[in-house]
Amino acid sequence: MTRPILEGTNRSHGTDTIVLIHGLWLTPRSWEHWIPRYEGRGFRVLAPAYPGFEVEVEALRADPSQIENVGITEIADHYEAIIRKLDKPPIIMGHSFGGTVTQLLLDRSVGAAGVCLNSAVVKGIKVVPLPQIRSLFPVLDNPKHRHQAVGLTPKQFHYAFTNTLTEKESQPLYERYAIAAPGGIVWDGALANFSPNSPAKVDFKKADRAPLLFIAGGEDHVNPPAVNKSNYKHQQQSGATTHYIEFADRPHFMLGLDDWQSIADLALAWAVNQTTPAGVREAVGVGASA
Repeated sequence: MTRPILEGTNRSHGTDTIVLIHGLWLTPRSWEHWIPRYEGRGFRVLAPAYPGFEVEVEALRADPSQIENVGITEIADHYEAIIRKLDKPPIIMGHSFGGTVTQLLLDRSVGAAGVCLNSAVVKGIKVVPLPQIRSLFPVLDNPKHRHQAVGLTPKQFHYAFTNTLTEKESQPLYERYAIAAPGGIVWDGALANFSPNSPAKVDFKKADRAPLLFIAGGEDHVNPPAVNKSNYKHQQQSGATTHYIEFADRPHFMLGLDDWQSIADLALAWAVNQTTPAGVREAVGVGASA
């Protein structure tokens, strides 16, 4: 594994930018702890919203109509356009559906390295655990939801995102972060394996794909470890660097619960290790991966 990145590492020899991609039922606010932590290590941190998600949580919760038809390709194109304008390919980190977008971007040769946290699926992942079905059922229970933005109740959010907490502990997180999600994205993901032209398709044998790390939460209900392990094994087919790490006690919303710092620091150390030349790693003391 990697040792934590040292303060003052010279970014001039590697990437100096991190792009954070939020998941469904969330906005960039979900990264509010990670952004200052990474900025404190000298990185420029970008956390763009999906198209239509640029307003605050409270506004989207009150009126989600502007996001109900946002789709997978539109979101991936949006992030690709942002990233291609940067001076250097960045580190890309995506949570949940943001992990799907991260894989799509790396498949487009965008980004220097990718980290997927409790990643949602891409086409070809056929593992569907029961907790995942239950978590997504509020959207999948009605075909009409494919063209609507669908929210979660506090109880549904607790089961899907914060199941290691009590419902009382989960409530402030629900109020702080939760919004509706475009139903079409959930349906397109669920039906990806039945669609030859799925927007969630990647080339698992792309040999020049950038390094990719999957970080899974052992208690995640939305995208349980079996889903992330299957994603990891499929991505290994490329021969490109592909790693998997599991935090046994973490639920889906690992970004803002106790000791989120351990995950954030590990993700950064791994990514810097992958994007920094070997000679510079030795000079500054960044550990090599196992």
